[in-house]
Amino acid sequence: MVAQNIFFYVIAAVMVGAAVMVVTSRNVVRAALALIVVFGGVAAQFILLAGEFVAATQVLVYIGVMGYALVDAFGDDALPADRELNSVNGSNTATISDAIFGQYLIPFEVISVLLLAALVGAIVIARKDR
Repeated sequence: MVAQNIFFYVIAAVMVGAAVMVVTSRNVVRAALALIVVFGGVAAQFILLAGEFVAATQVLVYIGVMGYALVDAFGDDALPADRELNSVNGSNTATISDAIFGQYLIPFEVISVLLLAALVGAIVIARKDR
């Protein structure tokens, strides 16, 4: 067997084990660390495929996000257990949708038309002349 194939199967086995740990772990921090291992394995697979740029992007973006999630998880664990978050009557989605499609309907529609015009303008500018 070629060494590249052996590394592929070893990295894949580690990734599958870490992915199972992500799904089955009850501890948020351990799940996040296991997800970092999975993303690191994906980057290692890209390196095996000679995709160094994609591997570097994988490390910078996804593992960086998981590092932030770990910091956020530690921050949430530092809160007192008896502290409750302020809640709005009903769900937040319902509150936001009532505001958008009720009181702010006209500004919402104006912004959506403006964004559509900007999208069409960007397509026209980017198109090559034929």
